[in-house]
Amino acid sequence: MIATQPVTAPPTAPATRLAWLDALRGIGAMAVVAEHMLPWLMPSLRPYWFNLGMYGVLVFFLVSGYIIPMSLEGRGDVRAFWISRLFRLYPLYLLVIAVVLVLAVWVPVRPAVPRHASAVAAHLSMLLDVVHVGGVADPMWTLSYEMVFYLLVTALFVGGVHRRSGMLAIAFGIVAVCAGLVLSAPLLPGHWPAIAACAVFVAGIGCLITGRLRTLAAYTLGAMALVLLVFGSFVPWFGAAILAVMFTGTAIQRWERGTGGLTPVVAAALLVAVAPVWSIQAGWWWVQPDVWITTIALAGATFAAGMALRGRRVPGVLTWLGLISYSVYLLHHPLLRYLNVLAGDLGTLPAAAQASVTLGYLAVLLTLSWLTHRYVEAPGQRLGRRITRRRPSAQPRDIPVPG
Repeated sequence: MIATQPVTAPPTAPATRLAWLDALRGIGAMAVVAEHMLPWLMPSLRPYWFNLGMYGVLVFFLVSGYIIPMSLEGRGDVRAFWISRLFRLYPLYLLVIAVVLVLAVWVPVRPAVPRHASAVAAHLSMLLDVVHVGGVADPMWTLSYEMVFYLLVTALFVGGVHRRSGMLAIAFGIVAVCAGLVLSAPLLPGHWPAIAACAVFVAGIGCLITGRLRTLAAYTLGAMALVLLVFGSFVPWFGAAILAVMFTGTAIQRWERGTGGLTPVVAAALLVAVAPVWSIQAGWWWVQPDVWITTIALAGATFAAGMALRGRRVPGVLTWLGLISYSVYLLHHPLLRYLNVLAGDLGTLPAAAQASVTLGYLAVLLTLSWLTHRYVEAPGQRLGRRITRRRPSAQPRDIPVPG
């Protein structure tokens, strides 16, 4: 999921025009919450004709694909972009990890997290899913693909080929179909990919921020991201499909600005839709063709509706949910686990009791999310902006060659 960060408007896109993206993020966050919450609290309401969680995640990925390249290109500054991303994502992420580890004396850490140094390395780089390591909070897997996307977008920007989004969306769609046909497991097994990737990640990000060997670092990180995506992911076809969705979001943004067409968007969507049909790794109910295609269609329709209504006033509750959506996303699953340990199986309670517990859970979740946004996320963002403004005067801006 999901890039799940608030929309920061670059100089060329006023924030008032981007409120619809915040609203979409709010909708996506609550869909993911519902997917995890309903089986435990109100199982009779969980839909099975589409997947609520994947719907929310796909909306998130479309939003990230739409806004992240615009943010980098608007700044024209790799250093500022990465400082912004790191101070946006890591403060709350590290806090959630710390809380889960402290409370592990009561609720053990998920079995999917290896008791090995590779888990530390994977969490440090956020490349969890693409080095086949489970996160201490289940939704953290989506951050892996956000990070891969950031690394690829940076490499493309530095190389001056960042405008070829439609072609990239189609290419990743093709990779998704092909990977599904031939790959049944990661081809880079064991603990070493997580540790090696973390070392390259830390060194490379340091170079991107300081400016030393920046071009080499960008290309190295981009190449590493590609290799891990295809050969290190838990489900290779799925990782490639996610990148196709994200670059589709970018292609939509370029079409809106008149610098690209819609043909690549349609082609990539069709490839993503058929990717799991013949895949070796397609055993989940939500990637059966009817459910998968319905979920994709709903996510695309939601994004299209947001674009169509972007000139109108957005309901305040949706923009507020978008503002705190990163907190909602990271906090909701651990909170559900703690509730389950405290209260046991709530799915057998009478409907009125289920509704009461659900409303109580949501009230606690949204209150905690507002608090962590205010006292963790927002201060982190402000600190990132202050550091960004301390730019060495001798350091040139990163203006790529047109491509």
